[in-house]
Amino acid sequence: MGERILKLMMDILSQPAVLVALISLVGLIIQKKPVSEIVKGTTKTLLGFLVISAGAGIIVQSLDPFGKMFQSAFHVSGVVPNNEAIVAMALNEFGSATAFIMFFGMIANILIARFTKLKYIFLTGHHTLYMACMLAVILVVSGLQGIPLIVVGSLALGLIMAVFPAICQPIMRKITGNDSVGFGHFSSIGYVASGLVGKVVGKGSRSTEEISFPKGLGFLRDSSVTISLTMVVLYIIIAIFAGPSYVETELSGGTHYLVFSVIQGVTFAAGVFVILSGVRLVLAEIVPAFKGISTKLVPDSKPALDCPVVFPYAPNAVLIGFFSSFLGGIVGMVILAMTGSVIILPGVVPHFFTGATAGVFGNATGGVRGATLGSFVNGLIITFLPVFLMPVLGNLGFASTTFSDTDFAASGILLGNIAKSLGATGVTITVVGLVILAVVFGFFKKNKANQDSQQMEA
Repeated sequence: MGERILKLMMDILSQPAVLVALISLVGLIIQKKPVSEIVKGTTKTLLGFLVISAGAGIIVQSLDPFGKMFQSAFHVSGVVPNNEAIVAMALNEFGSATAFIMFFGMIANILIARFTKLKYIFLTGHHTLYMACMLAVILVVSGLQGIPLIVVGSLALGLIMAVFPAICQPIMRKITGNDSVGFGHFSSIGYVASGLVGKVVGKGSRSTEEISFPKGLGFLRDSSVTISLTMVVLYIIIAIFAGPSYVETELSGGTHYLVFSVIQGVTFAAGVFVILSGVRLVLAEIVPAFKGISTKLVPDSKPALDCPVVFPYAPNAVLIGFFSSFLGGIVGMVILAMTGSVIILPGVVPHFFTGATAGVFGNATGGVRGATLGSFVNGLIITFLPVFLMPVLGNLGFASTTFSDTDFAASGILLGNIAKSLGATGVTITVVGLVILAVVFGFFKKNKANQDSQQMEA
């Protein structure tokens, strides 16, 4: 019975659609909305996130053969970063610890948002699961177990879920034009780096969405057409390098390699189109519903949502960001090969989602140049950081895959090296100390704001 309840809890918390629908339900109930509005808002939120998930699934499915063709064409092998793969391996040994850290970590996130200035409630359930799993691995390797493991892991997760959206928010305000939505995807360091690069290089550069085309190419203003044609060309080029026989024997099931490439390229564009539709649906429902929680439970809090939330604001930057990040990954792979380090292969899926998002962040601060160079830097970062993460993952560090996003690597490297130097006690003191500092800082800021308010009234 206990195992069934644990599985139910993990399934609910790890499913973004269910989790965010529950948040929407609670928010609407707190606002005492009519039953019809509660049902409509909750259902449309659930539907919107399922649409986003479906779009992401389409993209992943279309990118899988692209990655295989790339490896076959250029005869490279090494470690392929993939969150889902490394977590699936880790859950066999660390499943129970992951579940408890995830559950209590989400509670810690709400409490930290309530009592500190970090007013972000992280709603990307699958990334919460992945981070909880990585924390469980590192803390067990450090020597923690039992209740101390759960307490330290939960506090660390709650703090991480509030800190990373906070560092993204200044650029999120530029992207969305308002302050109602936070950003909840654990590759924030790469996105902020892209935004900072955009500030440096982007002076005078126009937005990616203002790219002008000759009159005869006016159809390219439609992002769906642009993405389709660009991806078809890219697939055909890689398929030619991989060889028709490989594609038709191993990937297409006998379908001509050119036909297969065209279908996969347009399928990719279809996935992007579906994601954009789902994001618009979710934003229309979750922001008003979240006001109930923001007003009553956690004043001034913001929902931190998954990376596709920014895609509709700059669809051209999405495509530019993907290409530039993937190119950064290739350059990084070559550098690692030349230095004799572990070779990190450019995973097409992480480079799409993080690169596309980095493109939107870079575009917000530096237009076309910011999107291009910022995403390239993101590609380098997600190539090099996993090299330093792998040594702190214990036996999992020797697997053929690892965590793919910057915040996993940064958090793991920090905690893992503290554990190596200072042991379990050092990790515990560090995590608890950071949480206390956040609370104390929030308390003093609140008191100062009250004093300033009283002086103005006087």
